[in-house]
Amino acid sequence: MTEWVARRQTQRAGRRILLVIAAVAAVILLLCFGFTPVALNSMIADDQQGLLASQSCGAELAVEGVANIKGLKKEQIDNAAIIVDVGYQLKVPPRGWVIAVATALQESSLHNHRVALDHDSLGLFQQRPSMGWGTPDQLVDPRYASRKFYETLARKAPAWPRMRLSDAAQKVQVSFNGSLYQQWEPMATALVNQLTHGAASGVGGGFGAPAKCAQGGEVSGAGWTVPSTAKLGSGFRTPSRPNHKGVDVIAARGDPIFAASAGLVVTSMCQSGSGTCDRDGGSNVSGCGWYVKIRHAAGMSTLYCHMQTRPLVSVGDRVEAGQKIGIVGTSGNSSGPHLHFEVRLNGEPINPVPFMAARGAALRRQL
Repeated sequence: MTEWVARRQTQRAGRRILLVIAAVAAVILLLCFGFTPVALNSMIADDQQGLLASQSCGAELAVEGVANIKGLKKEQIDNAAIIVDVGYQLKVPPRGWVIAVATALQESSLHNHRVALDHDSLGLFQQRPSMGWGTPDQLVDPRYASRKFYETLARKAPAWPRMRLSDAAQKVQVSFNGSLYQQWEPMATALVNQLTHGAASGVGGGFGAPAKCAQGGEVSGAGWTVPSTAKLGSGFRTPSRPNHKGVDVIAARGDPIFAASAGLVVTSMCQSGSGTCDRDGGSNVSGCGWYVKIRHAAGMSTLYCHMQTRPLVSVGDRVEAGQKIGIVGTSGNSSGPHLHFEVRLNGEPINPVPFMAARGAALRRQL
């Protein structure tokens, strides 16, 4: 009887999440994608929820090789739903849900371990009674464990919305190898979006604040923001420019350039056929000019070209989402001030426009 009651409570929690956030997600999708799926406006059967999630969250959220949640069992998905529901009840923004789910994926694979596997670690987050997290009975209660995680995250990492996921999680967990949490960010984002019809792909989260796409240094639940608030110019591999591997953001000289997501700076240099980046380039000059490349989770990286001056970050720096990394210029192969922005998956350029929109950080198109 106890297990049956628990299952019913989990199902009710899941339905509550879906119903409450559906309207919020519809607004996000309208702003980020330009449409609202009709299905979001009505009740749906349980066996249709996964299909609807894949349609409403945007196919780009599960770029092949980035996230695969199909192998998760019902128990794991139910536990993820509890983590999200507790975060919602505590008024934690969706970015926190992603961090919590990613942490539980690393610590327990979303299984609620009732027998200690390492010292006296228990439950979804492998919290330890001996370290003051609570009693054994409390720690194997997914709701209690989730609440303790969120409370500790707020206390120990107040800047967590902008932090690299692994850095935020490590502030709470103090693990032997805190870098391992990062690998779960894409799966956690996709899972939260499946459970909530895309709440991780926007800013707001349904707590009275308006849901919207990230702009001007704001960070979406998926951990992304726009590198510049200006409008788009030349697009990705257009018929007239088939070798254009990114998009051009037509910003003014001196405008700030932000890191699109937290990560590690792997390139910060001048690349110019003229031999210098300290003067304006031109269409007859090769190279990216002053530029930065940032490595993110799961084989993702971003590139920022044609900066006005030497970048504000160096190789080896860890940057937060929305951190200023340089200013707009026209160095290298450039005919005027703008930001050339690329997104790469395992080294191969992909179209930044649908990728960023699916993560709640839509690049602005020309009107």
